[in-house]
Order: sequence, then C-alpha cells, then structure tokens
Amino acid sequence: MAASLALCSALPPAHAEAAPNAQTVAASPSAAVSAAADTPAPASPALPSPADIVATLRAQFRVRATDALKIAQAVLTEANRYSMSPVLLLSVMAVESGFDPRAVSAIGARGLMQVLPAAHPRAFANVKELDDPAINVRIGSSILRDYLVQSGGDIDAALWRYSGGGKGYARRVALHMRRFNSVLRTEPAALARMSPRALP
Repeated sequence: MAASLALCSALPPAHAEAAPNAQTVAASPSAAVSAAADTPAPASPALPSPADIVATLRAQFRVRATDALKIAQAVLTEANRYSMSPVLLLSVMAVESGFDPRAVSAIGARGLMQVLPAAHPRAFANVKELDDPAINVRIGSSILRDYLVQSGGDIDAALWRYSGGGKGYARRVALHMRRFNSVLRTEPAALARMSPRALP
C-alpha cells in the first residue's frame, strides 16, 4: 500500500517514482502508466520553488502577489506534511476555485480548495477562517489525502470523491497538472500514474 500512496508523492524522495518522458505520456497514456510503475525512483524529485509558483499564479491566473505567496507557502507546507505532489494540490485549486481564496460555491464549499464544512464536520472543529489560504489548503489537503488512502492510492477515485462525483473532474485536474509540470518543471509522476481515461 505504501507504494501505491507514493504515486502522487513528491516527498519524501525515497518514495517518489520517476515518470516517463512527455512524449511517452502524450503518445500512449496507458504505456506511460505501465512505464512509471516499472521505473526506479530518482535520486531526488524536483520541487517547485515558492518564487516559481508565485510567478506562475500571477502570470496564468492573475493572482495578486501577496495572495500568490500565501498560496505557494501553503501548498509547499501541506505537500510536505501529507507527502503529496504540490502540482496535484495546485491543479485541484485551479479547478476548484481558480485560486480565489474567497470563492464560495452554491452549496457552501469555500476557499481555494472549495472545502465543504457540512461534509467534513470534524475537519472544521474550531475553524472560522476558511478564506485563509494556510487553513483552507491544510484542510483540503487532509481531505484529499484521506481519500487517497481510502482508495488505495487511486488518484482518479480520490479526485472523484473530492469533487462529489463531478463528471470530467479528474480530466480537468490532469490537464492542469500537465500545464503546471511544464511551467514548473517538476517530476510528473502523479500525472503519469493517473488512469488513461483521466488524461486529456
């Protein structure tokens, strides 16, 4: 089970898996998934720097510099805490809120990761500031990590649960992962391990 959970992990380095090159992923997603499973772990995965995340959020999503820095710090902190890819977290936020920390859905999901207090009452004990990127990303990352554990490391299943069963959700997250991986030049291991049906 530890190996399956590492599929979306950029940390710690001992559990990260190498990904096939971009041509392999583009040519045959199912071959890329198989290749990723058979590839030995690299010495050290590349993690984006806070400055690179800030620049990307400002350029592609028009996020204010102060908000972008808070988001970058929260993403890297929680990616480290939950051994998850920061690119996965950024991609979920891109789909969920477009990086608007004050976003509120029609059903009451709030913040960057559109966490829903009614669905996860334990996660929200004594929490009042869901607009705070550090708090929202901590709670959203915790929920997503729980879904990954419960699904045996299946990213598609975890994302399906996270979205409440949203059609095409995993595909949209995968598209953002590709974009972030190309801009931030990180290891695309999590993307390579998603099922071929989720890849664009």
